[in-house]
Amino acid sequence: MPIEAIASPAVSARSSSTQAATPAPGSGAAFSSSLTKMLDATNVSDQQANSAVGQMLDGTGDVHEAMIALQQADMMLQLTVQVRNKLVQAYQDVMRLPV
Repeated sequence: MPIEAIASPAVSARSSSTQAATPAPGSGAAFSSSLTKMLDATNVSDQQANSAVGQMLDGTGDVHEAMIALQQADMMLQLTVQVRNKLVQAYQDVMRLPV
């Protein structure tokens, strides 16, 4: 059984958010779209994991594929939560600045 490369949406989401961090005209829209893409990728990963677990329970899927899909979904969720935490922390830091 050959080992296939794992194509993770997290890599593309991370590269998109890195590109959005560079100052450019209209960068607010680019940052917003990269966050939307990351949330969509997290949702898709979760749906794929649910589907893989359902197939495993039906007997049509492989246990290993289900576990890999669950781990990918978990990693995407952790990445999304960490990005949210950093955004909240940045907002709080800005609000604490003296005017």
